[in-house]
Amino acid sequence: MQPNHRDIERILVSEEQLKAKVAELGARISRDYAGKDLLMVSILKGSVVFMADLMRAVTIPCAIDFMVVSSYGSGTATSGLVKIIKDLDQDLSGKDLLIVEDILDTGVTLSNLVPMLRLRNPRSVRLCTILSKPSRRLADITADYCGFEVPDEFVVGYGLDYNERYRNLPYVGVLKPEVYSK
Repeated sequence: MQPNHRDIERILVSEEQLKAKVAELGARISRDYAGKDLLMVSILKGSVVFMADLMRAVTIPCAIDFMVVSSYGSGTATSGLVKIIKDLDQDLSGKDLLIVEDILDTGVTLSNLVPMLRLRNPRSVRLCTILSKPSRRLADITADYCGFEVPDEFVVGYGLDYNERYRNLPYVGVLKPEVYSK
């Protein structure tokens, strides 16, 4: 067993479940955005795995771009302040923007980011996330496309990390508390 896997208490969403859900989301997005100017924006780093799979599941023409934003300091709790570390390279005017996230947790980051992006005159702004933790929501924001609801536990894998580790796990698992409470 690889070291990463030993740190996992249990698997919440299997690799097979993720593949099926991404295919389903890709089909829905392809239908909903047919004939539109779709720009998929990955919020790095966590969404990179989901974004790569999702854009391959979308069957209509689309463009992609990337942002790095942070509302976390050095800890595990949100600071409430959103800082754009890497901005988009493209003009959003008239585009149909789909923000692709790994997890919608407190919602603080996105509730601040979405209004900033709307000021750039996209035709529409919607949100797609593979995971949602509604029990932790502090901001009034919901995903237009959501893969799975997960409980309020420390999840890693499929792009989600702890201390930059575990992103490469092919599933979403619950990290053993002794790993992050050291």
